[in-house]
Amino acid sequence: MIVLSRNHAKVLDVVLRRARTDDYTYLDLGATRQENLPSGYRHDRVSTQVGHGDAAWSRAKDAIRLWKPHRHVGARITPQEASLDEGTTVLASFSAGPLLIIAPCRIVYQTDTPSRFGFAYGTLQGHPEQGEEALHVARGDDGAVIAEVTVFSRPADLATRLSGPFAIAAQRLVARRYVGGILEYVRAGG
Repeated sequence: MIVLSRNHAKVLDVVLRRARTDDYTYLDLGATRQENLPSGYRHDRVSTQVGHGDAAWSRAKDAIRLWKPHRHVGARITPQEASLDEGTTVLASFSAGPLLIIAPCRIVYQTDTPSRFGFAYGTLQGHPEQGEEALHVARGDDGAVIAEVTVFSRPADLATRLSGPFAIAAQRLVARRYVGGILEYVRAGG
């Protein structure tokens, strides 16, 4: 959703209140857990090693908990300290002057095991895409820490459909930058 306003905080508050009662805009909830993503969507998977050992594992989990991947791409998360609990509604937004682009989402699931941590969120009404995005870090038996982003999506509105290859390239860039945000946060810790 695109809004022109000088009072971004007020707009985000109104949109967040409304989004908390909205339904998901797609049916394949939780499908980012599967190896085979649902048909009818674009698919993206990005992963890279971000570190090794206990300290890197701890920092990588903190990066996800603190929404560092999103902040790395310039997104504002509302509420700012949103939890990763299933059912939490969040807004990812970008602004330039009075222009505000808002992407409402809700946490579909959280993963918290000794070797995997992260979450997936799905799109709500007003998001320019329909689908799901998962951000995880995984720890291998050898101690390697891998950051992973898995996405399936399709355009939700005319503007996104018309942007065609630009929207696809932007989504891929954002996924790579999410992984880069985790890597940067891990490296800054030591």
